[in-house]
Amino acid sequence: MLQLQSAFGVLALLAIAWALSENRRAVSLRQAAVGLAVTVVTALVLLKLPPVAKAFGAINDAVNTISAASRAGTSFVFGYLGGGALPFDLKTPGADFILAFQALPIILVMSVLTTLLFYWHVLPPVVRGMAWLLERTLGVGGAVGLSAAANIFLGMVEAPLFIRPYLAQLTRSELFMVMTGGMAGIAGTVLVLYATFLAPLIPDAAAHFVIASVLGAPAAILVSLIMVPEASDKRTGGALANTDTQTSSTMDAIVKGTTAGLELLLNIIAMLLVLVALVYLANAILGLLPEIGGTRISLQRLLGYLMAPVCWLLGLPWPQAITAGSLMGTKTVLNELIAYVELSKLGTDALDPRSRLIMLYALCGFANFASLGIMIGGLGTMAPDRREEINALGLKSIVSGTLATCLMGAVVGVLT
Repeated sequence: MLQLQSAFGVLALLAIAWALSENRRAVSLRQAAVGLAVTVVTALVLLKLPPVAKAFGAINDAVNTISAASRAGTSFVFGYLGGGALPFDLKTPGADFILAFQALPIILVMSVLTTLLFYWHVLPPVVRGMAWLLERTLGVGGAVGLSAAANIFLGMVEAPLFIRPYLAQLTRSELFMVMTGGMAGIAGTVLVLYATFLAPLIPDAAAHFVIASVLGAPAAILVSLIMVPEASDKRTGGALANTDTQTSSTMDAIVKGTTAGLELLLNIIAMLLVLVALVYLANAILGLLPEIGGTRISLQRLLGYLMAPVCWLLGLPWPQAITAGSLMGTKTVLNELIAYVELSKLGTDALDPRSRLIMLYALCGFANFASLGIMIGGLGTMAPDRREEINALGLKSIVSGTLATCLMGAVVGVLT
């Protein structure tokens, strides 16, 4: 029954996207059906075929190695604060974990590895292969396909850099596809971090994050083509050659990757500090209101009730949907990192294993208000002539990105 519930959720989410469409009559049912088929088949291949599942299972070993390497660096620099041997007896289990010194520095290592893999020309062929598949299956232009494929590994601002010369030429629908792709995925620099949080709760968490990143590309294109359908026959771009990461040597890649990672790390630490403080203040203000059901009103509780119907559509039992709705609301209002941290703190009785897996996919995207500011700033700088249109599509891209990740969660719910 829960799988049927998820199947209904897939159709309901697409119906919501259609209801919010700029031009419902222009929506191509054939293209939408192909997009849904590509998304479902991709999920089926990645999740159910034993050889592929085994290959993705090896990703967890790689993630564990990267985490151990990062821990070696933090232990050397920060000592026991970074995960080294404690100079005292630990009285409270888990009290020795310090987020800023032990988990977040993984971002630095991943930033360097990503930069190196692009400089060594390991990732560009993979990106181009994904772009070719998206162009052949979903009929999108080469430039849009390349940006969507790059979003599997890069963030919402870094991926469009691949098609910077084409941004001014994109149609409104193609521009929205680029924006939705950024909102419906996460960067490789934070993928390992999130997998580290959820590894104790979800088996092969790292592999599922990689699968979610891959699924995000067709899901984002599907939802964006429904919400902002193509009004012309124009398809922008073809083979692009400007994938140079502006690095001159391996050492230069290491230095630039570290610098970029440090900027991201400091930004995440600052945003976490501020957002958690703001949530506390919001809850303090809401706490002045009369209690409902013997419990104080909190921001998480309100968000839980608001987003619970959406989580039910994903295939979660209603008693768990309210808890999951709180996570979805936190992800949308604040960011996905805080939502994943909250998910990792939930007791085993709050969400069953299937629900936790569905929420891993549903939360796997940058669709939140803080990311919107980053995207508008980045794309507006790269395509100043399109800044007004980018601003106009901003809030709509949060909705489309959220629908795309929820669609992934519902599809996974059908298959599990």
